[in-house]
Amino acid sequence: MRDKIIYWGSTAWLALGMASTGIVQLIRLKEEVEKTSLALGYPGYFLTILGVWKLLGVIAILIPKFPLLKEWAYAGFFFAMTGAIFSHWAVGDKAVDFFGPALLLVLTVISWHFRPADRKITR
Repeated sequence: MRDKIIYWGSTAWLALGMASTGIVQLIRLKEEVEKTSLALGYPGYFLTILGVWKLLGVIAILIPKFPLLKEWAYAGFFFAMTGAIFSHWAVGDKAVDFFGPALLLVLTVISWHFRPADRKITR
């Protein structure tokens, strides 16, 4: 029961975080465009790519079955968040800029680790 609570708690917060940031990226919120394009140096269309994949990843981890798809979604979240952390580090951002991606990275790992057997790939 403890593992189930940890899984669903971390997964709910992960889904909320990824969905909200994905939507912000898709609607191209001014502050998000400025941070991504001007501060980090990524092209504007990168926001659309990230936003779409985050929303699809949220759907993948929440729906039942499809364990291979879930593995890909968790891997995508892991790569996106480590990439975000490295990007902020590379441009010398303040520690506060690391908090969001680091929190989502931790939630990704916790959710992945505690996922139930029916959400894992069986050999």
